Amino acid sequence: MPKQVDHEGRRRQIAEAVCLLADERGLEGVTLRDVAERAQVSMGAVQRCFRTKDEMLTFTLGHVGERVTERVRARLLSSPAQSAGSALGYAATEVALLRAEHRTEARVWLAFVAQAAVSETLAATLRANYAALQGLFTDLITEASGRRPADGVQPPDAQRAARTLLALTDGLTAHVLIGHLTPSEAHGVLHAHLDALWNQPGEADRA
Repeated sequence: MPKQVDHEGRRRQIAEAVCLLADERGLEGVTLRDVAERAQVSMGAVQRCFRTKDEMLTFTLGHVGERVTERVRARLLSSPAQSAGSALGYAATEVALLRAEHRTEARVWLAFVAQAAVSETLAATLRANYAALQGLFTDLITEASGRRPADGVQPPDAQRAARTLLALTDGLTAHVLIGHLTPSEAHGVLHAHLDALWNQPGEADRA
C-alpha cells in the first residue's frame, strides 16, 4: 500500500523551514533547494506542495499569522475569568512579540512586512492577518468599555482604538528588535497606553 502523506502537515513543516532560513538570512536568502534541505524533504516534495516560491512564502506568512492569533486566543481561553481590559493587555503583549522566546518569530514577521511592501500577494495576506487581530482588539475594547455593538457594528471609537493599539504593537516589535527599546521599556509604553485608554476624559470634561 502506498505511504499516505499528510499534505497539510508537510506544508507546515516546509513553512517552519522557511522561517528558520528567513531568520538567518532574510527572505532574499530563501531558496527552494535550501528549504528542502532544512525541512529534510526532497525538492520534489517542496514543489508538490508549492508551485512557486511566492506561493510558499504566502503560505508561510499565513502560517506565522495564524500561530500568533491562535496563541492570543489560547491565552484568553486559559483565563476566562479575567476582565476584558486585562485580556486586552495580554493579547496586545502577545501580538507585540516582546518575550525572548518570540524574538525569532518577531524577526521573521518583520522580514515579511518589509517584503510585503513590494509584493501585493504578501500584502493581501498581511492585511487579512491584521484584520483578524484588529477585530479581536475591537471586541475586547468594546466589552471592556461596557458598550455593546448595535446590529453587529462595533462603535467607531472602539475600531479606532483597536487600529491604534495594533499599530503600536507592531512599532514596539521593531523598536525592541533594533535595540531602541528594551522589552521592559516596551512593556511600559504598551501598558501606559492601555491605562490611558481606560482613563480618557468624558465629553463634559473636555468641554
